[in-house]
Amino acid sequence: MMQAYLFVHFKEKEDPDGEAVYFSISKDGFHWQEINGGNPILTSGIGEQGVRDFTICRTKEGIYYILATDLSLARNFKTKYKGSWENVGREGSRNLVLWESPDLIHWSAPRLISFGSEPFGCVWAPDIIFDSEAGDYLIHWSSSHPSNNYGNKKIYYSRTKDFKSFTSPRVLYEKEDSDIIDSALYKDGETFYLFVKSNPNPAAILLLQSQCITGPFSIIPKFSEEMKKLEQGQYEAPTAFRTEEGRWCLFLDYYGTKIKEKQGYVPFIAEAISSGNFIRSDGSFSFPYGFKHGTVLTINQEEYNRLDSAHFI
Repeated sequence: MMQAYLFVHFKEKEDPDGEAVYFSISKDGFHWQEINGGNPILTSGIGEQGVRDFTICRTKEGIYYILATDLSLARNFKTKYKGSWENVGREGSRNLVLWESPDLIHWSAPRLISFGSEPFGCVWAPDIIFDSEAGDYLIHWSSSHPSNNYGNKKIYYSRTKDFKSFTSPRVLYEKEDSDIIDSALYKDGETFYLFVKSNPNPAAILLLQSQCITGPFSIIPKFSEEMKKLEQGQYEAPTAFRTEEGRWCLFLDYYGTKIKEKQGYVPFIAEAISSGNFIRSDGSFSFPYGFKHGTVLTINQEEYNRLDSAHFI
C-alpha cells in the first residue's frame, strides 16, 4: 500500500482562529492540499485558549495523539505578556494540550498535561518519538528554567506509556552559548537524528546525531554548512520525514518577512539524513498557503482517503 502524508499545523494570523489545529494532506509529500475547507480541525477552550507548535504520533495500539503548546499570542501577547517575548518565556504555560483519536476523524476533548512541579518558565513545541528499547514514548520540548535565571532554553524530555502519567523531566540537549528550541527527533537505522533551532551561536537550525535516544548528541558539520547559505536567524520549527523512495524531506518554517503571505514552510531534500546534505528545493513542492509550525505524519492510503472525504464539525 502506497504511503501518504498528513501535515498538522497552524496558520499565522492576527486573530485567534489561526492558533488552532489545521490538517493538510499529500499523496507524495511534495504537493499539499488543505482539507475541511481550510477550517480548523480542533480548537482549544482550555488553558490559554490557543494552541501552536503541533506534533502528532500513532501509537503501537493504533491511537493517535496530538500535542500542542498551550499559547495564544493573539489573545495574550499585548495584554498578559505586555508585548514581550521575554515575558512569554518566563511566564508562559507549563502545560501542553493533548487530544486523542482512534481514527484521525473523531477526537477527544482537549486536556492539559504537565510534567510535575518543575518551575519551568514555559513549555514549548513538543515532539514525540517511540523508544523501541524501553517500550515507551519520549516527549521532548523546550523550556526556560530558573536554574539559569530563565536564560537560554534547553530541550527537556519525559517518558510515558499511556499519555496520562509522565516521568520527571530531564535535559535532552543544551548548548551553553545558545538558546535551543524546536526539537525534532528521528531514528534512521541505528542512529538518532535531532534537529533544533539555535540562537545566537549560530542563529540557525542544527542537525545532531547520537547512537542513544537521549544522547549525547554531536553536530553534523555538513548540515551546518548548508544552513550558512540561508539568511541567518529566520528559520525555525524543523519537521522531517522519509519519502517512500528513501530520500529525506526537511521543512523549515520561514518567519523572516513582514509579508505574511510569504511566511511558512520551505522544503529541503537529502538523499540520506546521515549526510546532512539538505538542498533547498522550492520548485519541487506546492503549498496552498503558509503552513506554520507543525509535524508531518506518514499515513497509508486508507487513512488518506478517510481524511480527504471527512467533514469535521
